[in-house]
Amino acid sequence: MSNFKRDLKKDYESYLLMAPYFILFFAFTILPVIMAIFLSFTTFDMLQAPQFVGWANYFRLFMQNEVFILALQNTLIFAVVTGPISYLLCFTFAWVINELHPKLRAFMTVIFYAPSIAGNVLIWQFILSGDQYGLLNGFLLRWSITEDAINFFRDPSYILPLLLVVQIWLSLGVGFLAFIAGLQTVDKSLYEAGAVDGIQNRWQELWFITLPSMKPQLLFGAVIQITTSFSVADISVQLAGLPSVNYAGETIGTHMMDFGWIRFEMGFASAIATILFLMMVGTNKAVQHMLRRVGT
Repeated sequence: MSNFKRDLKKDYESYLLMAPYFILFFAFTILPVIMAIFLSFTTFDMLQAPQFVGWANYFRLFMQNEVFILALQNTLIFAVVTGPISYLLCFTFAWVINELHPKLRAFMTVIFYAPSIAGNVLIWQFILSGDQYGLLNGFLLRWSITEDAINFFRDPSYILPLLLVVQIWLSLGVGFLAFIAGLQTVDKSLYEAGAVDGIQNRWQELWFITLPSMKPQLLFGAVIQITTSFSVADISVQLAGLPSVNYAGETIGTHMMDFGWIRFEMGFASAIATILFLMMVGTNKAVQHMLRRVGT
C-alpha cells in the first residue's frame, strides 16, 4: 500500500489523465457486470424492488428451460465454427493483402473492411429474401434448381447454417484491421536475420518471426472473434425473427433479449447474461494461454 501511495504521489499527473477513462470504464463496464451478477440472484421486473431468490434462476435455467439448452448448443456451435474460421480468414486475408503494393494494399483494406461498417444485414435480407425477387432464390429458379422460391428463414433446417455463413462474413472486420496493423509493425530486419539463421521458406518465416512479433494483435483478434461469436443476437433477430421458427436460430443472446426486453424478467435475464459472461471469460483465458505458446 505504501508503494502505491508513493507511485501515486510520484506520477499523479499520469493517474489524473487516466482518471476519466477509469471512471467511465468502471461506470459502464465493471458496474453493469456487478449489477447483473447481483440481479441474477433476484426476481426483478423493473417496477418493484428486486427480491432475493438465491439460485432459483440458475436452477430454472438449466433444469426447467429447454429453450436455453438449445440456445446454449447453438451458441457453442457459433463459437466453435465461426470463431476459428473468422480468425483464420482474417489473418489469411491480412497476410495476403499486406504483400501488395502500398497503394493497392490501402485500397484493398478499405474494400475488405467496408462491409463491417455498412448495412450488412440489409444486404443479406435481399440475398436471402423468401420470394422470387431474392438474389439466391432468383438464381435457384433461373437454373431450375428449385421449382418454387424457398422461404429460408421459415424453414428450421436452413436457419442455423445460413446464420453461420452470415456471421462469418460479418465478423471479418476489426480482427482483420488488427492483423494488418500487426503485420506492418514487424521489423523487416528480422527476416534477414532469420535467413542467416537458417529459415528457408515463408512458412518458417510466418511461424518463427511473423506470429511471435505480433502476439498483441493475435490476442486482440482472438478476444474480438470470441466475443463476437458468443454474443450473436442481432443477426438472428433481424433475419430469423424473435423467436425464430422452432427456436432454430436461438442463441444465449436472443434468449437474454427475450426475457429482458420482452418479458421484463430482468433477474432471469441477468442470470443468462452472467452465464454468457463466464463463458466468454473462460474461453478468452484458454485461447490467450494457447496463443502465448505460438512461436515458442
